[in-house]
Amino acid sequence: MERLPLSAPDIRDEDVAAVTAALRSGMLSKGPWTARLEQEFADYVGVPHAVAVSSGTAGLHLCVRAVGAGDGDEVVTTPFGYVASANSILYERARPVFADIDEASMNLDPAAAAAAITPRTKAVLPVHVFGEPAAMGELVGLCAARRVALIEDACEAIGAEHRGRRVGSFGDTAVFSFFPNKQMTTGEGAVITCRDAKTARLLRELRNQGQAEDGAPMVHEHVGYNYRMTELSAALGVTQLARIEEMLATRERLAGLYRERLAAIPRARLLAPGAATTRLSWFTAIVRLDAELDRAWVIDRLARAGVPARPYFEPIHLQPVYRRMFGYAPGDFPIAERVARSTLALPFYNRMNAAQVDRVCDALAEAVECVAA
Repeated sequence: MERLPLSAPDIRDEDVAAVTAALRSGMLSKGPWTARLEQEFADYVGVPHAVAVSSGTAGLHLCVRAVGAGDGDEVVTTPFGYVASANSILYERARPVFADIDEASMNLDPAAAAAAITPRTKAVLPVHVFGEPAAMGELVGLCAARRVALIEDACEAIGAEHRGRRVGSFGDTAVFSFFPNKQMTTGEGAVITCRDAKTARLLRELRNQGQAEDGAPMVHEHVGYNYRMTELSAALGVTQLARIEEMLATRERLAGLYRERLAAIPRARLLAPGAATTRLSWFTAIVRLDAELDRAWVIDRLARAGVPARPYFEPIHLQPVYRRMFGYAPGDFPIAERVARSTLALPFYNRMNAAQVDRVCDALAEAVECVAA
């Protein structure tokens, strides 16, 4: 039986035409496609400024750099998500301070974050995991009261809304990733959003080797990086963004199909929007398995049916490098660890159809029934 992909980019003729036009223009970096993507993305999120960069990781790094975090400083963040969120803090030789998560949303628990803030804290960095907005109302209030910066990792959450407001518009800065498994793609690439003009200028200079934005060529105000987005990526981003609402609606319909089919499998529950979530941006189809199920066995049974699945995510604090560096051990963040043991990503992509959703859910039902027998 043909194996389904776990994810797949949605590339159409207009995407190819835009990339071809950028290629034929002869201007492959620092050109009009990048400027256009930045303006249109800022308008979409509802902020004054957007800065295109080479990856979500690069964007997070620049945001940590922009708040002035360095040796001896701390950034409070979640232990449940992709490792780049914590790594970006280490790049500036600051320390990621983990705070446990809320079990229902799988996002950073504001009360745990508050308890983790110290006089050394420079910022709080929540992740809108799987496109589910974090508790931004509480986190905004917390950061304002404690006078620390707020950096949103919105890499998985384009278009998501908390109480009617789009993520990426709450924090001092926010980062959206366009890796090929995301809702829209630029191949590799990301956009940082922010409200402050001075911060936006600093971010633009840092991504371009620290070169002064309005100064003479080859004059460098900062130690910067080569974090620029190419014009080819930006052109793809412009055409993808033009139909982002269509793509998000498609993914919402697919999530609805999954929810209907999974209702017959009570031991596997699809991620559900929280009470304050007015729009969940479906990054992938995440289910939580009952604790007594052997997830590895379920994954193996699905693979035999041509259905890929994978754990999503492993706790960051239990990654080998973090255990070596900081001495973390199982039990340090019990909610994140319990959630991580139960999550499973199923195939999910824009061009998936109802028959393929049926196939995935039939295979999952059989696997769960067998492993529970």
